[in-house]
Amino acid sequence: MNWEIIIKWLPRLAQGATLTLELVAIAVIAGLIIAIPLGIARSSRHWYVRALPFGYIFFFRGTPLLVQLFLVYYGLAQFDAVRSSALWPYLRDPFWCTVLTMTLHTAAYIAEILRGALQAIPRGEIEAARALGMSRAKAMLYIMLPRAARIGLPAYSNEVILMLKASALASTVTLLELTGMARTIIARTYLPVEIFFAAGLFYLLISFLLVQAFKQLERWLRVDACQGR
Repeated sequence: MNWEIIIKWLPRLAQGATLTLELVAIAVIAGLIIAIPLGIARSSRHWYVRALPFGYIFFFRGTPLLVQLFLVYYGLAQFDAVRSSALWPYLRDPFWCTVLTMTLHTAAYIAEILRGALQAIPRGEIEAARALGMSRAKAMLYIMLPRAARIGLPAYSNEVILMLKASALASTVTLLELTGMARTIIARTYLPVEIFFAAGLFYLLISFLLVQAFKQLERWLRVDACQGR
């Protein structure tokens, strides 16, 4: 193992890791915002409310992220309406294409996590909220969504880690995130073992920090719930 080469290229790999964190952070936060109404609609008793979210979730969970990324990055450019629209400066940028694809992809998974969490709430808690005179909207906002957040947080943390690893696909559309930067360095040094080993250490470190952060958040939510009682 050539440690001198690894140390020499650590700053460049750190730049790639920073871009990776940007991609993941934007995707999982924006995906959560999109997933909340989707998850609520998926848990509806009415089939016509569930139909559209079901189709969205079925598509994005049923097709590979790489295919979705190619459809957005290469496919949208084929349409004249897209190239002449105000969004074209963003849609021709590999960064924003990747962010859009990752956001739409993770939103489908987070919506299913939220749906499962909402359905896991004990019926007694919902009935108690309605008995206090809360409307369904108020019960959803003040009782069901906070409860679902506690239930679904472990699964959401897993989804964040999965998106961290999936972000490596951004290198296929010329982005120099962590994997893309590693491949660029390897093309110069011809030392794939050392460089990919260093990149793997970056992924492990980021994953470890994310896991610890979510553990602290879960612990805080449990304490907050106990104090609320």
